[in-house]
Amino acid sequence: MKALTYFISLIGTILLFTFTILAAKTVDVTKVGAIGDGTTLNTVKIQNAIDDCSAKGGCTLLFPKGVFLTGAIFIKKGVNLHLAEGAVVKGSTDRKDYPKMKTRIEGHFPEWLPALINADKTDSLRITGKGTFDGNGVPFWADFWARRKENPKTTNLDVERPRLMFIQNSKNIKISGVTFKDSGFWNLHIYNCHKVLVENARFEVQDGLRAPSSDAIDIDSSQDVTVRRCNFRIDDDAVCLKGTKGPFAMDDKLSPPVENIRVTDCTFERGHGVLTLGSEGTIIRNVIIENSKVTGPIPLVRLKLRLDTPQLYENIHYRNITLDSTGAIFEIRPWKQFFDLKGQPPPNSVVRNITISNIKGTFGSFGEIQGNAGQTTISNIKVENVDVQIKNDKLTTVGVTNLTMKKVKVNGKPFVLKP
Repeated sequence: MKALTYFISLIGTILLFTFTILAAKTVDVTKVGAIGDGTTLNTVKIQNAIDDCSAKGGCTLLFPKGVFLTGAIFIKKGVNLHLAEGAVVKGSTDRKDYPKMKTRIEGHFPEWLPALINADKTDSLRITGKGTFDGNGVPFWADFWARRKENPKTTNLDVERPRLMFIQNSKNIKISGVTFKDSGFWNLHIYNCHKVLVENARFEVQDGLRAPSSDAIDIDSSQDVTVRRCNFRIDDDAVCLKGTKGPFAMDDKLSPPVENIRVTDCTFERGHGVLTLGSEGTIIRNVIIENSKVTGPIPLVRLKLRLDTPQLYENIHYRNITLDSTGAIFEIRPWKQFFDLKGQPPPNSVVRNITISNIKGTFGSFGEIQGNAGQTTISNIKVENVDVQIKNDKLTTVGVTNLTMKKVKVNGKPFVLKP
């Protein structure tokens, strides 16, 4: 009996010790001075908590229910974020709260605004919970459209807007459950990362508003990334694969290939592209999107072919997709926006080994497949097991070799590709 009593006491002591350790590794931001009233600026309090946790070996920073207004914060090694249900980390609309720094934007490293949430060299980072990251983007969007109205040649970089989250130079990353809402610029930017999982996340822009460059997920020069069970309702590309740009892009050692990307079990409600390659992009290969639904007027296969950048897009596979909207199946075409050859001859590009299989439902058009004349080689496009109702059954192809179709039915009839 004494032995049993001792054993039970020992187990209790171990459990209490374990609970104490775990509790010590979770820090409630309200206990360190942050106020979730939606008006108090909490940047300093949150950053101090991050710095302190990292210095003590790491912790999970907990945001309870409330609206925590903040400027740019920088996650350090060993620190994770957890947003409880009802918690909102909301971005300031004052650019002064995002001090300019050298950062990765559109394939290069200009002095620009950081993101709301920034992480560099934070292996095994975890960002979890049912809360929301709110970019508070409306005034930033208004600034952009006002400048664009004054000058139609205004570019993204001319009007600085903070991204919602930027993670770079890291591996073994997990982002789960959270909502990304109304980002001033890109929502989730992943650069030079390896083994990343984004799951059960939502990416949203308010309906009825134009949100320029509100890409949901930008996978930039990264490898082994999985996106699963996510919902996209934004005003630009949903999942966008990126690298760098310009005639010397292939020599850029800071922009390794985008490789081994898997998107699965997702829903696409609003956006400019379901899975988009470019506009900055050099080598992108070994990509699968599968088991997903498209319910908005969004192009399915969107490949942007720059006039000024050598590109290799290969082994891209779309399979088991249900369509229920009015987009185009193919949108493979030149991307002529703001290119610069820098005095060099137009470079060559290659698109090859693209498959579309097991596609069904209702959509707007078959679309088009064509590259830049004299620059782009497009080959080995396979379309099979497709049964769709579409308003415009014409597929425009220019300069495509080895386009094959097998078991393709359009509007109830076998599809014949017309010259």
